[in-house]
Amino acid sequence: MNREEAWLLLCEYTKSDSLRKHALAVEAAMRHYARKYGEDEEKWAVVGLLHDFDYEIHPTLDKHPQEGAKILRERGVPEDIIRAALSHAEHLNLPRDSMMEKTLFAVDELSGFIIAVALVRPSKSILEVEASSVRKKMKDKAFARAVNREDIVKGAEAMGVDLNEHIAEVTEALKGIADELGLRGTA
Repeated sequence: MNREEAWLLLCEYTKSDSLRKHALAVEAAMRHYARKYGEDEEKWAVVGLLHDFDYEIHPTLDKHPQEGAKILRERGVPEDIIRAALSHAEHLNLPRDSMMEKTLFAVDELSGFIIAVALVRPSKSILEVEASSVRKKMKDKAFARAVNREDIVKGAEAMGVDLNEHIAEVTEALKGIADELGLRGTA
């Protein structure tokens, strides 16, 4: 499956602009790390795009992403991509064996959190977000309370990377798609 096919599949099942932007953010972070680790950028990007493709139609833990995996199999999506999508769901208790699986888990919550940090800036620009400001906001439990900070920390640990460096890497990846995310802001 290539990026264009993954995008079409995502758009078929995901109508929400915010969920599509989340997929784009995770795609950018996955692509960034694939490049850094010398992995298959296209495959890692597809994983990022598709990890939550079924969330609108299966928004509950008893169905997401398990039911989505069935759809992906019916569409002939390679099993390692499906396995990565399944492994990002903490409630399934699947071991994350590959670096692709570990990275998806590590960038998923963090991408959303970084976007939330950008949205509260007066300029609404991700270009002004620094890792230090993300770390500061992580300490504020009232801020973006739906984001599981423990998952962010566990994700960086699973990848074997320093949390501050991980936040900086993902922030830089998201800055690269500021326009697609609608986060160039007024800066």
